[in-house]
Amino acid sequence: MLPRQMPRILACLCLTGLAALSSAQAQSNRPRISLSAVLDRDDSDSDGAVTATEFSGPKALFRRLDTNGDDKIDKADFADSHSGASARGRRQIPGTRLVKDVVFGQGGGRDLKLHLVLPDPPADAPTPLIVWIHGGGWMGGNKEGGVGRLSRWVKEGFAGATIEYRLTGEAAFPAQIHDCKCAIRFLRAHADKYNLDPNRIAVAGSSAGGHLVALLGTSGGADNLEGDGGWNDQRSDVQAVIDLYGPTDFQIFVTTPGYESHNRDQSPESRLLGGGIVTENPEGIRRVNPITYIDPKDPPFLIIHGSADRVVPANQSEALHAALKKAGVKSKLHIIAGAGHGGAGFGEPKIQEMQMQFLRDTLLKTQHADDTPADSDAVDVDSPSKDR
Repeated sequence: MLPRQMPRILACLCLTGLAALSSAQAQSNRPRISLSAVLDRDDSDSDGAVTATEFSGPKALFRRLDTNGDDKIDKADFADSHSGASARGRRQIPGTRLVKDVVFGQGGGRDLKLHLVLPDPPADAPTPLIVWIHGGGWMGGNKEGGVGRLSRWVKEGFAGATIEYRLTGEAAFPAQIHDCKCAIRFLRAHADKYNLDPNRIAVAGSSAGGHLVALLGTSGGADNLEGDGGWNDQRSDVQAVIDLYGPTDFQIFVTTPGYESHNRDQSPESRLLGGGIVTENPEGIRRVNPITYIDPKDPPFLIIHGSADRVVPANQSEALHAALKKAGVKSKLHIIAGAGHGGAGFGEPKIQEMQMQFLRDTLLKTQHADDTPADSDAVDVDSPSKDR
């Protein structure tokens, strides 16, 4: 080796060492918290990401975890660690069995998939099913985030499925409800294979997912919303609905003071309808509104909304509840005072137990003597002192 090459070689070695040290320091500076822990605690709409509004920790911690500065915490922020591999969609909770990427139908010329979360060991009798539908403004989100939520319900005597559907970047409405109904039909067709009870199916979802589960609940007899994704010899009706802050009447929504930006061309609501000013498409509004299809045969609803939701106004849940009540449908509306569009308030034990008891009442047919029955048409409003 020539002596004159030594300085260059030493410089390269130094730079390599500094780069390795810098990377190690970057890793050590990251808080010792996993993506799965953040999602389990704060991903209220189960879209695989936590926004600043949803995050219940200090603002400084949010900024440190949001390593790419896109105003949300998701797998991209954990791409250089092993935490992303343990996200909720890939973990298995004791007492459950995860069956991944089951093809349930076709949409837009491609396979549509779902994950099943089943009791392990299997129940002796066919198990009632809860289908989770993710949020994300019909533009984003995926089925992965529903696994953790469903696993908790499965341990209480249910089976679970979390499904994908075509987003608005791929297709406008009614593709989304076509895919959701196809999933319900598939699950009925394969009830024996997975030990499911085809006559006891609940749906639950938040935000855009709340809109879709409400639509599933009210449009059981609407043949024009079935689509042709497969299994059309099966029914797509459901027996219970948990709607978490979903839009239900787009005309009221986009004209509510403070929410007019949702009326603009290329807003999430506009994109769902295929573009343009939302209020200039009255037929599109009529077709997309869950309220349009309400009739007395609809299943029981549990509707939960935050009073301070700045994304979807609480009047959406109030309007749905009032319309259901008018038609004689069993409905309970609970308003969380001070809560926003998801967030920590929806993770409170009281709210979690409210959902669990509703599922017991509607699918397991058990009720505690001191609980509000699932067919109550009362409106509950938390006092601010009870909310964080």
